[in-house]
Amino acid sequence: MGAGHDTVAAELARRARERGDAAEVVDVLALLPYGLGTLLRCFYRGSVRHFPWAYAALYRLFLRPGGGRRPSGTPLARLAGGRLRELAERTGADVVVPVFHLGAQLTGHLRERGLLTAPAVVLVIDFEVHRQWLHPGNDHCLCLTEDAAREVRGSTGGPAGTCVPVVAPEFSAGPAGVRGTAEWRDLFERLGPGRPPVVLSAGAWGVGSHLDATVRLLTDHGFLPVVLCGGNRRLRRALSGTPGVLALGWVTDMPGLLHAARALIDNAAGQTAVQALAAGLPVVGHRPIPGHGADGVRRMAALGVSEVAEDETALLEALRRLTAPGPARERRIAAGHALFAGNADALARVTDVADAARARVRH
Repeated sequence: MGAGHDTVAAELARRARERGDAAEVVDVLALLPYGLGTLLRCFYRGSVRHFPWAYAALYRLFLRPGGGRRPSGTPLARLAGGRLRELAERTGADVVVPVFHLGAQLTGHLRERGLLTAPAVVLVIDFEVHRQWLHPGNDHCLCLTEDAAREVRGSTGGPAGTCVPVVAPEFSAGPAGVRGTAEWRDLFERLGPGRPPVVLSAGAWGVGSHLDATVRLLTDHGFLPVVLCGGNRRLRRALSGTPGVLALGWVTDMPGLLHAARALIDNAAGQTAVQALAAGLPVVGHRPIPGHGADGVRRMAALGVSEVAEDETALLEALRRLTAPGPARERRIAAGHALFAGNADALARVTDVADAARARVRH
């Protein structure tokens, strides 16, 4: 769902190929029969865009963390079991790495029943680990924080650890080493001289609550809103008519853009927020989308890597403090960078688990 899962999978595959391994990226929704994957994606996108209350209800029923008897995603995921098994056998896969929770339900189901020979290492890319990420059949879970790994161990009884968030190396490079940063800064200065550029992320589908009101607030108080509209052409057309606003479609140079900006307003705690932390961009959560977005934004703030602005006054206060040079901005940047320090690389952890599993089989 969305582009964050694809981005993580593509970066993992790039790293594997760079070191001489074979890697194949597969959309688990495409493995579902009868066009169910397409229907599921359309339903999710439509509910988040137009009926957020419906998605909030589904999240509470299916995904929200916590105990109690609730429906599982396994019955849906298992419909893709035959195709995944065939793919794993045909490619001789040494390890399968779900980066989407439906994939985690599928691999856990297959491993638990001995139907998948390759070990399954789940890479949880969300800050809030909702229950559909969890299946005791998987061999290992990798999380963004030790708190999340501890929750996984308590819920599944299986092993779980941490790894550095998966982002392309350009995000972690200094601004001087990132191609495109100077061009973005020149564009921002032409459009809003002296106005700090603030990126508003609406995800790949251009989903957000009262984005027009947030944009007007920023322009009225001396900021340059840079809105990532993703594939939502209607949103981009609507915002492009607002003076002092830069409304962008699909951006291929995200490292340059984030290094040139001064802050990110985030509503989902997704991959754009992780990329911003790697690029040294302060993140402020505001008007998050319901369900996993709201939970993730709160979890990020609880970890100290971002802030939450509950209203317009708090948003303006946070942006004034974090876009200006000074200790507050430096502390927030350092907290974000700390997320990428001290933990192992995700691919290294994945291959370690796969190697250990093969060693157990041999012995």
